Order: sequence, then structure tokens, then C-alpha cells
Amino acid sequence: MLKTLAVMLVAIIAGAVGDIFLTQGMKSGGDISSMGIRQIVDTVFKALTNWRLILGTAMQAVYFGLWLAVLSWEDLSVALPLQALSYIVVAFLAQWYLGENVSPMRWAGICLICVGVAMVTRSSVN
Repeated sequence: MLKTLAVMLVAIIAGAVGDIFLTQGMKSGGDISSMGIRQIVDTVFKALTNWRLILGTAMQAVYFGLWLAVLSWEDLSVALPLQALSYIVVAFLAQWYLGENVSPMRWAGICLICVGVAMVTRSSVN
């Protein structure tokens, strides 16, 4: 279980950092929900050279590789709830690095999820 926790922690951090860079990269290009097809295609081509999107994608690839490794030795019913710990890392990074407002209600919800993860993890130690 210690191996699973260690690898999942690295995976979660890689995934969260990837999410942060992907968010920054996409926000630098503007809101694509109101763009026409031509502007979306232009944005896609710009994204291919955006270092934040490239780094974010690379970090997501690291996450995915580690996730596959964990799935090779751990039960899915244990491994999948561990992914929920990413909510803490993402919320912290979004507040600290992106300057987002993470309300006390969100933190309470994240803590509630983490209690559930602890219960699932504890059940697999037996």
C-alpha cells in the first residue's frame, strides 16, 4: 500500500500541475465557446506552440503513465478513490498560483471527499 500511495502522490502532483498549465494556456487564448470554426482552428494551431499547453500535456502524460502503473498492481476499488486526493492539490494550486477564490464551502466538500478516501484506503490495509 505504501508503494501505491507514493506513486499516486507523484501522479496526483503531476496531474494537478498539468491542469494548472493547461488552464493558463487555454485562458491566454481567450474563451473559445463563442468563436466560429475559423477562430477555433486558429486557436488550435496556436495551442501547438504554447509552452504552457505543451508542458501541461506532458505532465498529464506523466500522470497517465503512473496511473497505468498503479492499475497494474492495485485493486481499482482502492486506486480510483485515491485520485480524489487531487482535489486538494488542484484547489491549493488554483488558489495559490492562479489566484482563484476557493470558498470555505469548497474546502469543506474537499475535506469530506478526503474522509471517504481515507475510509476506502483504510479498508484495504486489512
